[in-house]
Amino acid sequence: MTKRNSLWTPNSVSRRSALVGGAGLLGLGLAACSSDSGDGGGSGGDSSGGGGPEGKTITLGYISSWTDGLSTAYLLDNRLTAMGYTVEHQTIAEAALLYAGLAQGDVNMYPSAWPEVTHADYMKEYGDDIEDLDAYYEGAKLNFSVPEYMDDIQSIADLQGQADRFDGKIYGIEPGAGITGVTQDSVIPGYGLDDFELVTSSTPAMLTELQNKIDAEEDIVVTLWSPFWAMTAFPVRALEDPEGHFGEPEALHHLGNKGFSEEFPEAAEWIGKMKLSDEEFGSLEDTVVNQFEEGQEAEAIEKWLEENPDVLAPLPGE
Repeated sequence: MTKRNSLWTPNSVSRRSALVGGAGLLGLGLAACSSDSGDGGGSGGDSSGGGGPEGKTITLGYISSWTDGLSTAYLLDNRLTAMGYTVEHQTIAEAALLYAGLAQGDVNMYPSAWPEVTHADYMKEYGDDIEDLDAYYEGAKLNFSVPEYMDDIQSIADLQGQADRFDGKIYGIEPGAGITGVTQDSVIPGYGLDDFELVTSSTPAMLTELQNKIDAEEDIVVTLWSPFWAMTAFPVRALEDPEGHFGEPEALHHLGNKGFSEEFPEAAEWIGKMKLSDEEFGSLEDTVVNQFEEGQEAEAIEKWLEENPDVLAPLPGE
């Protein structure tokens, strides 16, 4: 991934905190989730490159504090709009609701899913009604991370018997996140960390706590993952997982509702060609999250496309 340390500021956490906080107040039902039209939420791009699917609307569903989904949603918004589609955004607070909404057709796409390991349980429940459009990034991995100054903690196994040092807490993210379930069901019991409590709240809240502890040079262990801009923006180190309780590396996928490729064939064909390397994904997320403010995601995507003109496949007719 590209270096983003110099670009990140604590304000990045606060603006994402405000964003996810707003989503959380909207409640748990899909009907209560926010929805931005393509006019206001996104994008843009040159509509002259489209192949003629005008009149068709594609709704992108994602958890806005999970910045891989946020970044790829606005990237897809740009390109699908340029193809002639109308794009809407549906932000959803919980992963379970997102998968349920996708399976029921309330949203047409989840732009950055982790279906192989992290969200495997959701795929078992809803996979028959979901279409896998593309694996666009290879090598994603969950982890526990600590600040770099904690030299004596190199492995998750090193946390055994150290609960008092961490006030008995492992700081996690949203309760419905896949990493939350893996931590509770596999990692904590697998490494005998039963004297630790997994504290769940939200991704921004976890990052704020991490920043506070680093500023005070105090001990902390958090749940993180790669690819994620915070892995390079914060001075942290992923702990070794010698027993493999976080599972094997997985790919990030574009998921569609069942029948997506039949309803939106031009979009499905183009989406199926998307592949991002670690460096390309890192620069995309960095541009959206760190180089532009909330509400400027569309502008961030325009800049990224200008700087990376050959990463994505040409649109139909180009």
